[in-house]
Amino acid sequence: MTAAEETSTGRTLIRAGGPVAGSMSDAAAAVVYEPAAARVQVSDLFAATLRTAAEQTAGITADRERVRAGAVLAFAVEHAVTVHRAGRPVRSDGFFDARPGSRPVADEVAESVVAAARRSTDERRVRHLGYLLAEVAVSPDVDGAVVGRALQLAGTLSWRQLALLAAVGRRDRVPLPMAPLEEEPRGWAAWGAREDLADLQRSGLLDPPPAQARPGGAALPRLRMADLRLTRRGVLVHRLLVLEMLRDDAVAAALADMGLPRS
Repeated sequence: MTAAEETSTGRTLIRAGGPVAGSMSDAAAAVVYEPAAARVQVSDLFAATLRTAAEQTAGITADRERVRAGAVLAFAVEHAVTVHRAGRPVRSDGFFDARPGSRPVADEVAESVVAAARRSTDERRVRHLGYLLAEVAVSPDVDGAVVGRALQLAGTLSWRQLALLAAVGRRDRVPLPMAPLEEEPRGWAAWGAREDLADLQRSGLLDPPPAQARPGGAALPRLRMADLRLTRRGVLVHRLLVLEMLRDDAVAAALADMGLPRS
């Protein structure tokens, strides 16, 4: 395959993300492959990383996986444009440089992100995986191992759990409900939402951890959403997936699933 054919194939992959990323896919493909003609810009180093990821993934034959792979790269462009406009430069610590006997860390992270997107049957998560790729590119305080840990943690979380993390992360500007949570809701939907929250506590993403039974069978204190805080693990996932940008209606839906109106 010639270099021109590879470029065409990589661009086609990004454009294939349209069913998830919408018109952003066409615009993102232009930013990555025709920067001089694009209306917005990203770092040349980051664009090169995206081209590598697109070209190496272009052979995907499973239709929906191909859509998600293209979409995650399109969303990475979307957030990269935002941070570029904000004046946040890409990292200069060797993240984009080839290493002896190995490829750049940026390429490894991009491959991991695309692989995570391909596995994400709940396609709402794909946007924030793309955001992670762009956020890491301007975050020199997180190395490849830390990024891998964030992806591992995020890979276990449902969309509703991401929304709950977003709710706790924005608690300073949007107060959380003060009503006590039921420990064993009667309805299955509310029970599932309560289990999602308990799993976030058990996995160390939210404090306080689940309350333990007291000697003598004393009643446990009732947990409120307003009591919750992000742990350091939770901060990592919240920050790198840019959950600050997760839609307010998704947060409201997660709270409503537990029978809690938005305050």
